Amino acid sequence: MFKASDVGKKMVITTRPDTPIYDAIRLMANRNLTALAVVDAELNLLGVLSEKNVLRLLYETVDRANQTVADYMSDQVSSLDVNASLIDLCDQLIESDSRMIPLTEDGKLAAVANRSDLIQGILRVKGQAI
Repeated sequence: MFKASDVGKKMVITTRPDTPIYDAIRLMANRNLTALAVVDAELNLLGVLSEKNVLRLLYETVDRANQTVADYMSDQVSSLDVNASLIDLCDQLIESDSRMIPLTEDGKLAAVANRSDLIQGILRVKGQAI
């Protein structure tokens, strides 16, 4: 049986809550990321900074150069254990507004999985070549 960890990316680009917001946005833009996992020094998952979160900046009339990731991130984050099934991951991605689901192991960020990762996983599960 395939698990969420079988499709998740283990090389995760993360940010910290005290990172300046424009630095985080640059990272997202330069790496073509739809979201960043927000973690502390011990890799405890604190939240997610998504494209949707940063879109609010366009509507703000006050200069936000001193704002941080903590000011924009979502701290109500759905995550899954790395041993969750692909069905559980699929259900989570269908129900979530986010395109990315953090995968945790022993409460620490271990990987992330997004919709395109899951689509590739479907091909493997169904025995179809990529």
